[in-house]
Amino acid sequence: MSKLYLVPTPIGNLEDMTFRAIRILKEVSFILAEDTRTSGKLLKHFEIATQMHSHHMHNEHRSIEGILKRIQAGETCALISDAGTPAISDPGFLLTRACVENNIEVNCLPGATAFVPALVNSGLPNDKFVFEGFLPVKKGRQTRLLLLAAETRTLIFYESPHKLIKTLGHFAEYFGADRQVSVSRELTKMFEETIRGTITEVLAHYTAKPPKGEIVVIVEGKK
Repeated sequence: MSKLYLVPTPIGNLEDMTFRAIRILKEVSFILAEDTRTSGKLLKHFEIATQMHSHHMHNEHRSIEGILKRIQAGETCALISDAGTPAISDPGFLLTRACVENNIEVNCLPGATAFVPALVNSGLPNDKFVFEGFLPVKKGRQTRLLLLAAETRTLIFYESPHKLIKTLGHFAEYFGADRQVSVSRELTKMFEETIRGTITEVLAHYTAKPPKGEIVVIVEGKK
């Protein structure tokens, strides 16, 4: 049963783990994890004893060939990230592409992805949207922002807490300070919050109260 499973894991609340995800992780030959320490806690909680290996952005190029050989030899593999769905702003794309190119079956289970609840509870149009993930830190950032300034669909970004103020400042500069924005952080966790308003208002809020935790930023498209 040579196969790769992409298995979403909770983005904060362990109750969001699915029955099927637990079953697959128990049944596969081995698990690939972005961070074995983080995932080890998850597996222990759900009493999953499957062999686990490290698979992250720094080693995935080197490890893919060996993984493919194991799957082609008849083993099944599950890929998980630290939180959410693998390959969405996380490792997984290269392995998935390699499996597809080698006619290995790939199954992705439905499950947690941070941007979906952030988009839905933002109150901004969600019939059409663009997922940008993390903006380039330096090279290509200005070019990307100039391009996105004309985008009419709702924009979705991931951002780290220590870069949020800078990013909101760039949004005000390139998109206009009156553009509506919704910032969700710590989704599904105890201190979950969503702050909505103009870019100016939300920037003022987080300047006065520096953010913590994982952050999703939803920005209104150009009218």
